[in-house]
Amino acid sequence: MNRSRSISLIAVFAALIVVFDIMILPQFSSGVWYGLVFLIEPITGIILGPYKGFLANLIGVMVGHVLSPRGVEEFLFTLGAPVGAMVSGMFFKHDYKKIFIIYTIMLTSFFITPVAWQLPIWGIWDVLLAYLVLLVTSYYATKRTAQYQKATKTSLFLGLSAFIGLEADVLFRICLFIPAQTYQSIYGLPVEALQAIWAAGAIITPTKVIMSSSLTTFLGPQLAKALNEYTIK
Repeated sequence: MNRSRSISLIAVFAALIVVFDIMILPQFSSGVWYGLVFLIEPITGIILGPYKGFLANLIGVMVGHVLSPRGVEEFLFTLGAPVGAMVSGMFFKHDYKKIFIIYTIMLTSFFITPVAWQLPIWGIWDVLLAYLVLLVTSYYATKRTAQYQKATKTSLFLGLSAFIGLEADVLFRICLFIPAQTYQSIYGLPVEALQAIWAAGAIITPTKVIMSSSLTTFLGPQLAKALNEYTIK
């Protein structure tokens, strides 16, 4: 029954992700995400768990990109959605060490890339904030105080899980764009154009993250209650 339920829920969430992924509204088509998949991505990881959430998102975005084509290269960048769902699930399960390793590797690869030195650091202020939040949360987790335990059972912790996961998604795509140099090999962008994109992304992308984190904060408990548990074991 547990296996059948897991498969069913993965299929249901994958189908929802397909729907959100193919919904491309003009006012939300800029920034990291073209579709509205960012709204449901973290909830999937929190409810299903990190690895089932990863699988559901992977299936959903791949099918969504087939139904709503937006360039072959986007099949590569959309892998950030499964990564984001996985990290949200990990954070919700207090698996901070793995997240710290993921963030540190990606941030290091970014900062050692020469072209990154020509981009303003404030362009990734939201990612750096997420890294700081991760460090602070990890510190308090080691203390295991009553206040920490109480905080992790609130709706706000759901929003925090969404925030950390979504920023991991953003950072993954940044690594594909800058350290992997797809900005040049795929898009053929000069540094000047890259700097303009960088500045715009510093406003648009965090706005989407706030929207999704807020949605997760309010809808997460209701969805979890409907499934009779917060996560699937």
